[in-house]
Amino acid sequence: MSKPDDEPMKELFRQAIGDVRPLKQDKVAPPKQRRKPVPQQSLRDQQAVVESLLVDEFDPELETGEELLFAQPGLPHSVLHKFRRGHFLVEAELDLHGRIVPEARALVNDFLRQARNSGRRCVRIIHGKGLSSAGKIPVLKGKVNVWLRRKQEVLAFCSARPVDGGTGAVYVLLKRH
Repeated sequence: MSKPDDEPMKELFRQAIGDVRPLKQDKVAPPKQRRKPVPQQSLRDQQAVVESLLVDEFDPELETGEELLFAQPGLPHSVLHKFRRGHFLVEAELDLHGRIVPEARALVNDFLRQARNSGRRCVRIIHGKGLSSAGKIPVLKGKVNVWLRRKQEVLAFCSARPVDGGTGAVYVLLKRH
């Protein structure tokens, strides 16, 4: 419906556009085909998995079974490999058997400070396997794992070789003083 006031505007519009003629078109625009949704995040995740399998990088948080393993980012893989195989001379040792958690924590702190001040680079901490604790749960092993990860002077640590205590002990690699 047009309003009577619209007629002058329509006439003004017709004058402005001039002589026009309708275009003949017998074509119908094709319907827009919808693309199937692409799971972008899934594709990125799959690509990341493939790339991680192709790259020979060390994951510092890698743990398998009862074995403890940690390395600061940037530690060369070759150093960690030698360290895990026991190629570093163990220069000092701390045995935590029979200790309670607060006492063990203080002993670990003192031991690491003294070792570093003495210029020692590789030490062993025997935390035990928890065989004499309630429920056979290795309490000190879990605590040592957490404590060492928080120490800036610790470059890496890993469970010892079987001859040095296996999963009941860790080798600790310290930064140079």
